Amino acid sequence: MDSFRSKIIPVTTILAGVVVLWYIFAVILNAPFQRDLDARGNETPGAVEFIGKTLSQPKPTLPAPHQVAVNFFENTFLRSVTSSRSLVYNTWVTLSSTLLGFAFGTALGIVIAVGIVHVATLDRSLMPWIIASQTIPILAVAPMIIVVLAAVGITGLIPKALISTYLSFFPVAVGMVKGLRSPELMHLDLMHTYNASASQTFWKLRVPASVPFLFTSMKVAVAASLVGAIVGELPTGAVAGIGAKLLAGAYYSQTIDIWSALVAGSVVAALLVMVVGIAGRLVDRAMGGRPA
Repeated sequence: MDSFRSKIIPVTTILAGVVVLWYIFAVILNAPFQRDLDARGNETPGAVEFIGKTLSQPKPTLPAPHQVAVNFFENTFLRSVTSSRSLVYNTWVTLSSTLLGFAFGTALGIVIAVGIVHVATLDRSLMPWIIASQTIPILAVAPMIIVVLAAVGITGLIPKALISTYLSFFPVAVGMVKGLRSPELMHLDLMHTYNASASQTFWKLRVPASVPFLFTSMKVAVAASLVGAIVGELPTGAVAGIGAKLLAGAYYSQTIDIWSALVAGSVVAALLVMVVGIAGRLVDRAMGGRPA
């Protein structure tokens, strides 16, 4: 009951406020076009009818929440999963490159972190470049990666996965560096007293201490990986995927499709973060950790 009051009620209150504001802005932004339509048709609708029309336009400036919900339901549950208009199909296309890029990014981040922690030269030389790499906008990097890889004959899933890797390795590398350095000096001295080798200190002390940091950073990385996969679909002219749905919606002014695709991306991101969180708790429990 306390959990319901402390978590569910605040979240649903904010959600209800967002929905109300969404409807208000939908009426405001769609009103000019509706007035133009009414003027052309010599119609003078009442206030309630006018608001109803602004919330039911086929190509609104800002679709109403119920329009997005209906479109999301139809394209998710009522279409064949092999249809190019199905959100399930397009989400799977984006998800495949997301997961591959996330795996690459996680592995790369861990390798870089291990190198930085154990090699002082890498700590001084590599870390500044890693930080600098994230200051370059992904929208500028993505087309270059696509063009360069296409020139050497690499197309399809790999270029999009590499863009996801570019975004996802950074939080993992930073988190793992902090995690591998988290053991206290007293514990390191104790391992030295036991005459433990560097390998034993790494596997028995540094790695267990870094696991909470790893899964926390992986939550950030998996969401960033999804963003990278969506951005990677924009310059490739992809015909499937959430990014392709956004691009097609922009071309044909299908704003409801755009918002529906955004909702699908948000749902996928939330599910991915939740899965990583569950995996983290399972690993923590397997290592003997106690619930907080």
